[in-house]
Amino acid sequence: MRGQAGSRVVGREYTSAELAAILNKQAPILGANEGGVTFSGGEPLMQAEFVAEVCDLLGDVHIVLDTSGYASEAPFRLVAEKCDLVYYDLKIIDGQAHRRFTGVDNTLILTNLRTLSQVGVPFHIRVPLVPDVTDSDENLTAIAEMVQGMAGLVRVDLLPYNKAAGGKHQSLGMDFHPPYDEHQEVNVNREPFERLGLPVYIAGIGADADRRSCGEER
Repeated sequence: MRGQAGSRVVGREYTSAELAAILNKQAPILGANEGGVTFSGGEPLMQAEFVAEVCDLLGDVHIVLDTSGYASEAPFRLVAEKCDLVYYDLKIIDGQAHRRFTGVDNTLILTNLRTLSQVGVPFHIRVPLVPDVTDSDENLTAIAEMVQGMAGLVRVDLLPYNKAAGGKHQSLGMDFHPPYDEHQEVNVNREPFERLGLPVYIAGIGADADRRSCGEER
């Protein structure tokens, strides 16, 4: 890729067997440290068949899928059913607002969320708190009401906004002009979840309390 930072090569290609072999060699170390393997991205479901093949070749290692849920149901189910835990992003419940800020409708995301509650895999709902976009009391309440009573839900993770996106744009030679004030303090409101009896965790507070789900190999 070429941008203001110059040209560079990032990453390399592996077959599913090659990648699984590397990860299996590390499995004893990962397991001893209560870690495992996390498939994240980008969006890992863009390569669902590859991820599923790797999962099938892994030995005794804890597997996490970190996904936006934006995929057809078949690839989503294919990968999710092979995992021990799913991190599921849920940004905005209102469809029109979701399209405005992400460029896509959230129908697939909400459909896969319901599928996830049926497949028997434990999951975390992860809510990135973006000022004046996802952090409104109305949106947080809608998320809480959406996930209340879902089988498999471990907890809701609230992820306060960070400014990494701007740096990534710069490294690609792109300008970053977010449609919100990224310097505004976000509304970290756990009340809508606690009111409905949902376990809620705020990233950056007590981060060592859940090493099993936060310390996997990526």
